[in-house]
Amino acid sequence: MISPAIAIFLGIIALIIFGPKKLPEFGRAMGTSLKEFKDATDGIMKDHDDKDNKDVK
Repeated sequence: MISPAIAIFLGIIALIIFGPKKLPEFGRAMGTSLKEFKDATDGIMKDHDDKDNKDVK
C-alpha cells in the first residue's frame, strides 16, 4: 500500500501530464481495466479451486 504523500505526489504528476480535462477519463479507464483484471484473476482462481476440489473427491 502506498502512503498518502506518495498518492498525492502521483496525483499531481498525473494532473501535469494528462491535464484536468483528461484526468477523469484516464481514471475511468484505469478503473475499468483494474476491474476487468480482477474479474479475470478471480475466474482463474475459481477454476483452479474447482479443479482441486474434483481431485480430492
